[in-house]
Amino acid sequence: MEIQGEVTEGFEAVRDAFVRNFEVLGDRGAAVAVYRDGRKVVDLWAGTKDVDGADTRSPDGVAAVHGPEGAGTDGSGGAAPWTADTAQVVRSATKGVAAAVPLLLHQRGLLDLDAPVGAHWPEFKAGGKERARVRDLLAHRAGVPALDRPLTPAQAADGESGPRAVAEQTAFWQPGTDHGYHAQTYSWLLSELVLRVTGMSVGQWLAREVTGPLGLDFWIGLPDAEAGRVGRVGPVEPPASAGALRTRPRRNVSEAYADPHSPTRRAFAAIDPLPDENDPAYRAAELPASAGIGTARALAGFYAALLGDTEDGTRLFTPETAALASSELSSGPDRVLVVNTRFGPGYMLHGPASPLLSPASFGHPGRGGSLAFADAEAGIGFGYVTNSLAKSVTADPRAQALVRAVRASL
Repeated sequence: MEIQGEVTEGFEAVRDAFVRNFEVLGDRGAAVAVYRDGRKVVDLWAGTKDVDGADTRSPDGVAAVHGPEGAGTDGSGGAAPWTADTAQVVRSATKGVAAAVPLLLHQRGLLDLDAPVGAHWPEFKAGGKERARVRDLLAHRAGVPALDRPLTPAQAADGESGPRAVAEQTAFWQPGTDHGYHAQTYSWLLSELVLRVTGMSVGQWLAREVTGPLGLDFWIGLPDAEAGRVGRVGPVEPPASAGALRTRPRRNVSEAYADPHSPTRRAFAAIDPLPDENDPAYRAAELPASAGIGTARALAGFYAALLGDTEDGTRLFTPETAALASSELSSGPDRVLVVNTRFGPGYMLHGPASPLLSPASFGHPGRGGSLAFADAEAGIGFGYVTNSLAKSVTADPRAQALVRAVRASL
């Protein structure tokens, strides 16, 4: 096993868990990073840049992960290795990064979370949504988790069809009275709200105000110049050696997703057919629900910066905004994910559906594996990205193993 990077003394358990993710749980290329109190204490990567770049397993199902010496990068037949600069699509972990935009606008006095969405976006008041507040939109309480007429991938990315569709959509329930995960529609809800308030897209505002100044390799709308850094993602099955730890969705979620008429299936199928995440056009699209691309180091550094836990003392959130980010706005049975979920304003909170480090944590998982979060009490910023997309929705075993290792190291 060729693991690259570094681990500070006391956090060796994270490295051990990372190795086991390859040996037992099926990772082919991945990275994990952790900041604590402004110091980077974990920065690891291993495997191949592309999930389908080569067979990374030996015949017995155990990962045979190669470092730079054992992998070609010049088209000679070897698998290009995951390097320190490799970035990946992180799916819904994008939502947690994007959520910082409305909260920073609120912190600056430019956005009132209790104001009606229609105050900024008058067209949104159609279809019984006139009472929807900004905080309802952020906490998956807006009542439009799906569309009666799904969008094509091209329509989803054009910047106009999505906002128009959610504005015209009749609410599935009275906004503010219940919650259900807005898996895809969150992209157009948040994008249009930010555009109406700032005149900029979420990706543009984030790059100008956050990721650019902090030097973080994370994008919502991948620049052409960075395309060569991004590996291919794809579905994988854990090897047989994973045994009981294989990733399996809960039965009721699986059944709901299999039903084409269920809110679960319809929410994820608001874009139909589902986009090819390796398509350059998709990666360039500004979809803040699902198409963010970045490194584990950038995700961990982003969440550390929210708390002020950076080496140069940069703090994005005031203590009041950080407390707001971890405050519960939605909890209980989720109309889309079926299981009990907890959400703050744009962030998934610690709970059975998505265990994080502690009740003080706020962040977001990505379907299939990725995870990033902050924990104010422990001073932690955490990021995990992978090219190996499993069947998990919110609580991937690989990410959870790393979180447990961080907890044991504190």
